[in-house]
Amino acid sequence: MNVRKAKEGEVTADVFGFLTRDPNADVKRVHPKAMPVILTTPEEYDVWMRAPWDEAKALQRPLPDGALKIVAAGEKEDPAPAA
Repeated sequence: MNVRKAKEGEVTADVFGFLTRDPNADVKRVHPKAMPVILTTPEEYDVWMRAPWDEAKALQRPLPDGALKIVAAGEKEDPAPAA
């Protein structure tokens, strides 16, 4: 939770962020500009959290092509926004 000042006064809001890179071939078909950096092993988590920056920054890369599994495809089916 993060407490911050907003136009409506002090509010509590969940906030998060994520790091993106150029997409791999799988993601590029869906989103040509970026994909999130994904850490996939306990060793990568540890490097990201504890290693010197020169070592950790090497993890800022797209996953190799074929590392993700596409589980759905088709037309976007977002619900219509409320009027």
